[in-house]
Amino acid sequence: MEDILYSLRYAIPSVVVFLTAYYMLKTFFQQESKRRHLDLVAERMHISLPLRLQSYERLILLLELISPNNLIMRVHRPGMTARELQKKLSQSIREEYAHNLSQQLYVSPQAWKLITRAYEEMISQVNAIGASVGENETATGFSEKLLGMDLEQSATREAMDFLKSEARKNF
Repeated sequence: MEDILYSLRYAIPSVVVFLTAYYMLKTFFQQESKRRHLDLVAERMHISLPLRLQSYERLILLLELISPNNLIMRVHRPGMTARELQKKLSQSIREEYAHNLSQQLYVSPQAWKLITRAYEEMISQVNAIGASVGENETATGFSEKLLGMDLEQSATREAMDFLKSEARKNF
């Protein structure tokens, strides 16, 4: 019995030291793991944040470029017919949209849906006005009809407002 008590005198402090060391090391490694994870997240944000912000900028620029005022100023040339202008406008809208397709990686699905809707609305409006003008209509007459659209209620304006609010919320 005395041998058991003698052994316990040395075993109990050893077990206490072992459990204390185990707990401290476990806590240390958990905190270290959390710190490394936060460092990785911070590094990813450092890399992706500028890309995401640039994406919002490019998409706002896309929406500005396909708005009727800017679109007509870029595409219209003296002496064009309404049909030629319609074709050039549609082509320019499609090219701008295709150029920015990759930006959908950096914005929310809802934002991308609004951008796609704005793109489709502009194409359909250009085609609708093109269908309503006569064969001998000038590009100036076509432009006036396109500029006469209600822009405040357009999908382009809605998409711009949504992108701006989403960018403010995220950054």
